[in-house]
Order: sequence, then structure tokens, then C-alpha cells
Amino acid sequence: MKSSYFDLNRTLSRLQPGVGAAELHGSLSGFLCAGGRADPATWLDALALRDLEESIESGEREVFDALYTECVRELDDPELAFDPLLPDDETPLTERSVALVEWCRGFLGGLGLAGADLRHALSDDASEVLADFARIARTEVENEDLDTEGEDDYSEVLEYVRVGAMLLRHELSVPASATRH
Repeated sequence: MKSSYFDLNRTLSRLQPGVGAAELHGSLSGFLCAGGRADPATWLDALALRDLEESIESGEREVFDALYTECVRELDDPELAFDPLLPDDETPLTERSVALVEWCRGFLGGLGLAGADLRHALSDDASEVLADFARIARTEVENEDLDTEGEDDYSEVLEYVRVGAMLLRHELSVPASATRH
């Protein structure tokens, strides 16, 4: 089952953990990229989301299990199938941009939670990507109608983030499937 941004966000809205779908996926992605250890049953706790873990009802568990399984599979895919979990192209650009900022914020948090020593482990290119993610995470998106140029800019930044996440995963060289207990 392919994880849906909207299904996950709807579930999170009901549970009110203080984190949205993009930020949660970013956190999981960063955690796994940096070699964080977890499995489908423990990853929310590993991301310091024990309250969320405890509030999930049995029918909702599959949404979180699928998210974890899909993230691991995409990060390990030799065809680089990884994509940040974000709203689809039919969603207004402002909302997609905010979600991308939240995803980057979550990714950085996930890296931190994994405890990787990023200062000594990364090439100059990967260090630059990390710095760019931090700049994106600090961005305040203006709530205005953006033109076609804004759409092109968003697409370029999204592709940069996607490829940057894969570069960081590669440089930290821990296959996501190896991070399970």
C-alpha cells in the first residue's frame, strides 16, 4: 500500500501529535539515512513520539506500518525511487511549499535523533546539502498566489531535496533495512 500524504495527515489531525505528515516522513527519512535503529513497531518511539505511538488505535496502525516499510524500501532502492511524502500537484503551491519546509525540518531532526556524527562523516557536497536543508527548514513561505515561475522553482527545490536525501543516505552508507533490530 503506497502511503498517502492526505491519509496520513488526516490520521495525524485526529491524533493531534503536533507533527504533520511531511514532518513525520522527513523525521523518519533522516533517522534512517543517519543509521537510526528501529523497526515497524518501534520507530515512532525512536523518533521521540511515544505519545503518538500510544494514541494509535488498532485500525490506524497499518498507516504507520506502511509508512515505515515504504520509507525503508525507497531508501534502499537501487533505482533511487525515494520521494519525500508531500501533497500532490493539485494542492496549492503555498501548501506544498510549507510541507516541503516541514519535511526538511523533520529530516534534520531525524538525523539528530539517530545520533550520527555528521561533521566528520560527510563530503563537502553532502555538507552543503545539509546546510541547504537547514536553510530550507528556516524558510517562511508567504501566503500568496505564486506564478508559473514559482511552480518551476518548487519543482527544482523538491528534486534537489530528493537527491540530497539520497546523497546523505549514501554517504552515511547504512542501508535502511540494516537499521532494524
